[in-house]
Amino acid sequence: MVQQKQITDDLQALMDVLPPEIANAVKNANDSDNLLEVILDLGRLPTARFVEQEVVLINIEVDNADIDYVVERIGEFDADNRAGLERTLHRISAIRNRRGHIVGLTCRVGRAVYGTTDIINDLIQSGKSLLLLGRPGIGKTTMLREAARILAESQRVVIVDTSNEIGGDGDVPHPAVGKARRMQVAKPSLQHEVMIEAVENHNPEAIVIDEIGRELEAEAARTIAERGVQLIGTAHGNNLENLLLNPTLSDLVGGIESVTLSDEEARRRGTQKTVLERRSPPTFDMLIEIQSRDRLTIHDDVAAAVDALLRGFPLPAEIRERIDGDIRIEKAKKEAFKEVIHSQGYRRQNGGGQAELTGEGTYSNTRDASYKNGGSGKMSLKPMRIYPYGVARNRLGQAVKRLGVPAIIVNQPGEADVLVTLRSYYRKRQRTIMDAEKRNVPIYVLRSNTVNQMQQFLSDLFNLYITDLSTGGVDVAMRETRAAIDVVMSGERWVELKPAPSSIRRLQHQMAREAELVSHSYGKEPNRRVRIFRES
Repeated sequence: MVQQKQITDDLQALMDVLPPEIANAVKNANDSDNLLEVILDLGRLPTARFVEQEVVLINIEVDNADIDYVVERIGEFDADNRAGLERTLHRISAIRNRRGHIVGLTCRVGRAVYGTTDIINDLIQSGKSLLLLGRPGIGKTTMLREAARILAESQRVVIVDTSNEIGGDGDVPHPAVGKARRMQVAKPSLQHEVMIEAVENHNPEAIVIDEIGRELEAEAARTIAERGVQLIGTAHGNNLENLLLNPTLSDLVGGIESVTLSDEEARRRGTQKTVLERRSPPTFDMLIEIQSRDRLTIHDDVAAAVDALLRGFPLPAEIRERIDGDIRIEKAKKEAFKEVIHSQGYRRQNGGGQAELTGEGTYSNTRDASYKNGGSGKMSLKPMRIYPYGVARNRLGQAVKRLGVPAIIVNQPGEADVLVTLRSYYRKRQRTIMDAEKRNVPIYVLRSNTVNQMQQFLSDLFNLYITDLSTGGVDVAMRETRAAIDVVMSGERWVELKPAPSSIRRLQHQMAREAELVSHSYGKEPNRRVRIFRES
């Protein structure tokens, strides 16, 4: 069990700069461990923000005297409208009116929390560059400060501290950064220059940067990473997809660009001619999404994660949680996220089970011998509750009926064992999908709202594998079809495929259509077969 040691950096120092009646109200709230910020806005009631709630401190509106009381007792505001208290981690941020007068203050409590990085210590000391992603106030800077302290015990670490949030205000850095050296930044707009200066002048093995938010800073981060220096930084965002869609920061994970494919390549991929691809190698090797203070999502290969996301089937990520002091690591499951691949007439299959195509055209799973179905010789399948989000229920019902699988379509996402949705819905990261991810409900993504796609999904869900004993299985038939298409596109007038059942012939016809070729079925069962030829 891992015990955290939490140190609140002299909360009394922050209370001393607040008006007495407001400071007393904060103390009377009796929840200092969860206090995040005290908000003073001119003409409004002062409030305190805690981890779980926001409360009104006193029923007296803030006036200019209250704001002046605070301003007179703190350091000067920098160009980014932030000030601090020397040798503490507290931060006071100002809101100004059009004439430059201060009309609001956000007094954030700064804490040094030892033990916050125990959940990712192995990643910090791996030598790879890490990007911490999360919304404001989630604990990115706290974790970054602790990472700097740990690394500084064995490496030369330089902190580029733009707003003095990592090392605190004043010339002497806070003890929470350990042996790490700290470089302050005169103006936020000069952060990128200080980043480069740190590398050129101070020979660091690792550089720690808080809040990469401008394009020049992203470019400087790439320059540092290419010089072989480990980089640990933070950025605002919820997940990898948000970062990709951010034009300013997308370069941190390689960036995206639109690529036009040749006709032949587009047919081979089964995609449109214009596709999105990663522009360059990512600046950061790993990305850590901070979902909450005790739950992280780890993308241990950013390049692979971005490539998969752009192709429409996101790779599963590793989940790490801290529960009652214990750290639990859930490795990425290969089947946690799947996309039904249908662009080239086949689907990707995982697992070692097989299913036999019975004489009635239904599927039977031979992977799990724990479910028997009387003396019929078929294995029964475990019922699965499916919640279709954006997927046509009537078509899904047709697909279930055709395959004869024990799927139950439910009306509430909380009742579901799996969620199935369309790619367009998944990319928008709607709340239903995000809630399912948090509950670790497997999500299947379809490219289109068709019965055929749904049958493919159900086949993957129930581990169904179509096997035709005369041809060696669906994979063999699909490879034969692919080869036939290549021969016809190379100049051959037509190619006739081996006899196959109707289910496989449908896939063969679809592959021919996607290659812009013509196909027809000839003969009678069981010798009916497909012929593929060029349009005359």
